[in-house]
Amino acid sequence: MKSWESHLDLLILARTPLIWIRSGEEERVEVLLSQAAARLSPRRLASWDYIDGLRGVPNSEGLGARQPMVILQWLKELDGKSPTILLVKDFHRFCEDPGIARMLRNLSGHLRSQPHTVVLSSGPWTPPGDLDDAFNILDLPLPQQLEIRTLLNNIAETSGSPLHSDVLEELTHACSGLTESRVRQVAARALAQRGHLGMEDLVEVLEEKRQSVARSEVLEYCETKATPADIGGLDALKSWLDQRHQAFSDEAQEFGLPLPRGVLLVGPQGTGKSLTAKAIAHSWSMPLLRLDVGRLFAGLVGASEARTRETIQRAEAMAPCVLWIDEIDKGFGGDARSDGGTSQRVLANVLTWMAEKTSPVFVVATANGVERLPGELLRKGRFDEIFLLDLPTPHERLSILELHIQQRRIDLKLPLDVVVDRTNGFSGAELEQTVIEGMHLAFAERRELEETDLILAASQLVPLSRTAKEQLIVLKEWASTGRARPASFVFGEKASPG
Repeated sequence: MKSWESHLDLLILARTPLIWIRSGEEERVEVLLSQAAARLSPRRLASWDYIDGLRGVPNSEGLGARQPMVILQWLKELDGKSPTILLVKDFHRFCEDPGIARMLRNLSGHLRSQPHTVVLSSGPWTPPGDLDDAFNILDLPLPQQLEIRTLLNNIAETSGSPLHSDVLEELTHACSGLTESRVRQVAARALAQRGHLGMEDLVEVLEEKRQSVARSEVLEYCETKATPADIGGLDALKSWLDQRHQAFSDEAQEFGLPLPRGVLLVGPQGTGKSLTAKAIAHSWSMPLLRLDVGRLFAGLVGASEARTRETIQRAEAMAPCVLWIDEIDKGFGGDARSDGGTSQRVLANVLTWMAEKTSPVFVVATANGVERLPGELLRKGRFDEIFLLDLPTPHERLSILELHIQQRRIDLKLPLDVVVDRTNGFSGAELEQTVIEGMHLAFAERRELEETDLILAASQLVPLSRTAKEQLIVLKEWASTGRARPASFVFGEKASPG
């Protein structure tokens, strides 16, 4: 945060005429600007909004109420002996007006010789084209842990019930990623219910984070009870994930390990990619957020990039969490020329964040094919590892069949050697469907499931390995060059795609 404040101070001292602080935290922005004015004395902070007009300037209180042009004219005529930082609230709503836009452009030149600065604060917004270059943009980061700790400590002491250091530390970690206003709301509810802050508020914090995601058009909060035990095979991937889970611990950080970035899971449909993402979140006790890449692309120029930044901020607000980008090949695998390069700019924002992020957000991206994936996504350093989820081996087919039978017919033991042999080339999803179809056959005759039911069900199903044989061959050849690790340990013969 210190670097952000230093950057703000530098912009003001350099007589930057127009600054846009991208944040929906209006109160926090005003406090930070007030602190900046105090550091840069004799500058003063004045604020304007459409209803109350000007505030903070003696003898001019209420000036410009319902008159945005008047407040800009006032600043233009203001004497340079009273250096002023003017915060204009909700002003982005007036920038579509040609007169307001023209006045802002005039101010952009005029204020370079005056010690005044106009600061516009808003959430996602796309400036009109003629104002696009007029604003210097500052993204206000979410409160850091020191700020949250100080805020919670002050609230607790004001309430007359100071927090024990251990409880304060737990709540600070839990609130990491929330806006200051959301932290205050959690604290206010706690004080209303119990009269003090405590460990009981951790549930409230999680609910606040869920509500934050619910307001997003792009992210979906996924409830999941899947565990690694629900996945047949993929033992190499499971072992790797166990190692990465340990890297989130404080002990690992003290050892010098960086926080894991994420994993890309590539493979044909039905091989357990989505189930793996769900199992990671549940087994790691982390929230699972599903990102719909298609919804990132909005119609207005610049809106997609704004949505991307907002989505990243919301994901970090849930940290530690698992961010699941499903079918990333469909979202970023199109022709950039068809959308004016929007997909490439959005992808660049996502990749930059993945490479530089310091928050405990573990990205799990899934893709059915690689032919449409951009090369920069596959470059080392984007993900910790890329895994190929191939068609299951005979050993894994046996494990998957037993798993689905046990889930539906507890304690039923069947000889499965023939079924395993007859299902060569089947994916995990197709093996599950084989079990379900066999159960339909048995239930229609009101008897127990038998091996012959599974054999008959398998003979009636045409697996993807036959209908999309060429695609699977290309995928395996790509992985065989060392670009991806196999998700399974090899036990005997590998399944073939044909």
